[in-house]
Amino acid sequence: MTFAVVRDNDPRCAELEAAGYRLVGESWAARLRDPDPRFLQQVVLRATGVTVSELGTEYAAAWHALEIANEKDYPYTPATHRVVQPVEELTELWSAGRVFGALDGERLVGATYLRLDGETAFTSVLKGYRGRGIGQAVKAASILALSADGVRVFGTGGAALNDASLGANLALGYVIEERWRSYAPPE
Repeated sequence: MTFAVVRDNDPRCAELEAAGYRLVGESWAARLRDPDPRFLQQVVLRATGVTVSELGTEYAAAWHALEIANEKDYPYTPATHRVVQPVEELTELWSAGRVFGALDGERLVGATYLRLDGETAFTSVLKGYRGRGIGQAVKAASILALSADGVRVFGTGGAALNDASLGANLALGYVIEERWRSYAPPE
C-alpha cells in the first residue's frame, strides 16, 4: 500500500480527504537549538539507579536485545515505523553516529542513537524502566557530547500518539517545528 505523508498545513490534506484518503497516522518533527549544558547535565544526573554513558560497539548485541524487546512497543505510523535491524547493521551505525545508553548493573535498559549531524534516529527504554527519566538522560548525554563537538542544532521526531516521547523531548527543550499526516488511499 502506498501512503501519502504530507505536512499538516499542506493544502493537499483537504484534497486527499475529499478524494477518500483515510488519516492513519500523525507525526511530528522538533528542533533543539543551542542547548543549555548545565540543564542537560542535571537531566543526566536525575536518572537514578542507572549509569548513563556513551556505548561502544561491544554493546551491539545488548542494544539489539533491547530493541527486540521494545519493537512491539514502537508506535506505528507510515512516517515513523521502526523495524529493528540485525546486530551487524546496528554495529555499522557507529560509523555515522554515536550511541548512549543507561545500564542497570550490566543490563542495558535504555539507549539512543544520534547521527553526527545531531539528528536522533531513535531512543528506546525497556518496559519497567520507563517513566523514570532514562530516555531523557541518554538523550541529554548524547546532546552534551555532540555539543562539545560543535553541533548546535539537534533534531528529533516521532509518532503523535507517543505522548511519553513527545513529553520527554519537550522537557529537554525541543520545539515542534513540523507536524505530518499520513493517509491511506481509498479502499
